[in-house]
Amino acid sequence: MWNRSHMDGKRFHGLSEMSRNRPKADRQSRRASTGGGPALVRTSKLCSLSDAVSAVADGDRIAFGGFAIYQRPIAFVHELIRQKRRDLTIVGVVNANETDLLVGAGCVRRIETSYVGLESFGLARNFRRAAEAGEIEVVDYPELIAWDRFRASQENLPFWPCTFLGGSDVAQLNPDIIPFTCPVTGKQMWAVPPAKPNVVVVHAIMGDEYGNVAFPARRLLPQSVDVTHTRSCDKVIVTVERIVSTEEIKKHPELTEIPSFRTTHIVEVPYGAHPTAVLGIYKSDDDHFRAYAEASATQQGFDAYLEEYVHGTRDHHEYLERIGLRRLIALRNVELPQ
Repeated sequence: MWNRSHMDGKRFHGLSEMSRNRPKADRQSRRASTGGGPALVRTSKLCSLSDAVSAVADGDRIAFGGFAIYQRPIAFVHELIRQKRRDLTIVGVVNANETDLLVGAGCVRRIETSYVGLESFGLARNFRRAAEAGEIEVVDYPELIAWDRFRASQENLPFWPCTFLGGSDVAQLNPDIIPFTCPVTGKQMWAVPPAKPNVVVVHAIMGDEYGNVAFPARRLLPQSVDVTHTRSCDKVIVTVERIVSTEEIKKHPELTEIPSFRTTHIVEVPYGAHPTAVLGIYKSDDDHFRAYAEASATQQGFDAYLEEYVHGTRDHHEYLERIGLRRLIALRNVELPQ
């Protein structure tokens, strides 16, 4: 449970005090080995949001955790825009505002996914404008096949074999999907290329400074996507609502779906998925989604949105101030884990 300091509305010191005061990523902790040999060294992977974003290079293939308008690493996306990343390829399953933001800001060259939209809040207008104008390359995959591409990367397979593509023209329109004859059955199959992201970024509830990340016992599609994504890539960046001690993580080892050896960076970012929802922590900010949909209907309106919420804020802490403490607290639907 948060204490009173978390309710300080002046600069959200309570919400951010842990991330501001945590040691740098090069801080190390030592523990004695059991065999009397040299001590084992564990290196903290805790860093600032700015430093984590610096690990993404222009031209990278990047995959974002979450699903549709749920549990997206939006704070990370905002910082990507502030740092002016360019020529990114977004690889996904079902994408939403995290992709639309980056497209509108001019950060994206290519998108490989099944869908980009705002679901009940309407179309992803930046994506649509750019796609219609030929400013970005769009490569379509059926939704489940888009997910299978990450499974292929997880297994280090050269392709994922598919027996059925949903009766659509995707195979004819996507030259990366290659038909072949199954050597066992003699029937036609299709080879779908692996996702091969350079970087995977997910937002989760809590983790420790070494990169062990715990998931809630109750899970939905966004959490399942996150697990698959983080096993498909060697550079995994995790933003979390809260950094906890390793002892706390050890209390429920079965919840640690992302172990420390998979994580390269971890950042404490309260409300890091806003305006999308985080299962069991806070709801989606529907009013903000409606405002975004209205603003992004035109490029001029979207530019004004960026100026107010991204370029006009130095960091995520100022973004939270811009949203307002009262609204953020109203979105919470459970206590943060202790």
